[in-house]
Amino acid sequence: MRRILVTGGCGFIGSNFVRHVLMSHPGVEVVNLDALTYAGRLENLADVADDPRHTFVHGDICDAEVVSRAMEGCDTVVNFAAETHVDRSLLGAGHFIQTDCYGVWVLLEEARRRGVERFIQISTDEVYGSIESGSFTETDPLMPRNPYSASKAGGDRIAYSFWASHGVPVVITRASNNFGPYQYPEKLVPLFVTNALADLPLPLYGDGGNVRDWLFVEDHCRAIDFLIERGEPGEVYNIAGGNERTNLEVTRMILDVLDKPHDLIRFVTDRPGHDRRYSLDAGKLARLGFEPATRFEEALERTIRWYVDSPGWWRPIREQDEEFAAYYQRQYGDRLGDASP
Repeated sequence: MRRILVTGGCGFIGSNFVRHVLMSHPGVEVVNLDALTYAGRLENLADVADDPRHTFVHGDICDAEVVSRAMEGCDTVVNFAAETHVDRSLLGAGHFIQTDCYGVWVLLEEARRRGVERFIQISTDEVYGSIESGSFTETDPLMPRNPYSASKAGGDRIAYSFWASHGVPVVITRASNNFGPYQYPEKLVPLFVTNALADLPLPLYGDGGNVRDWLFVEDHCRAIDFLIERGEPGEVYNIAGGNERTNLEVTRMILDVLDKPHDLIRFVTDRPGHDRRYSLDAGKLARLGFEPATRFEEALERTIRWYVDSPGWWRPIREQDEEFAAYYQRQYGDRLGDASP
């Protein structure tokens, strides 16, 4: 029986991937290693908690002893574990570098020692930086412009070095902006949905013209699953949704689905190093035979409805995350009055 170590499996994308594997592959076991930091929650996998093929290990990927224990008997490693929020990285980058670089090294060292058959390093489109026109291909230079994306670029290249130097069968994925159920409500879609549900203002950076390509998390999980089987070691694969929209367009769509007025939008001072446009060329993955399956409008509406139906999941987060609430107040308080979450 195949045994996959999924790190960060209680986070947004990781929990969706764990669920995808358990539902799609009856003969696969999943070991889920997660430190349960603010964005990693056991509640994200409550529906599979009793599945005997799912083993949870509480621990940090920076802890070599914990990693060794979790990886025992695993033939595949999929590394989602990361600090991921740009705004938090601007407040302090130390945790990002520790997890996104050093933690990746710890995992790779253990994977090399054990001779795993496949190591999937989850990177991001943000490592490329901003692009005014056209789309990034896998061979374009990396030009990260904030501490988060720089830390992910470091982990990305450390992973490649273990393929080039030691022959560890690494596959690197760089995906565009994910959205979907269980996303921590500090990111644009869940923050704006939950604000709108409470009739609070939606703080939109700059003029709202920043362009992102949106990828439904279920399609991302399918792509990773596909690459475990079909990806070539040492290669990088862009995973794109093919849904480029400005942040303002997405915000208006959210308000329309919720039947909320557009005057909830508040334009606020842009954040430092805010990339104007991301765009990925995913032709390499398409030539292997993979394409996203979910239409953007359908996926966004499904996501919004999930948050509407799941207040018991997101309300405690907004009430308990004091660090982000404090940041939100510092960043927007003078413009939004008492509208902090």
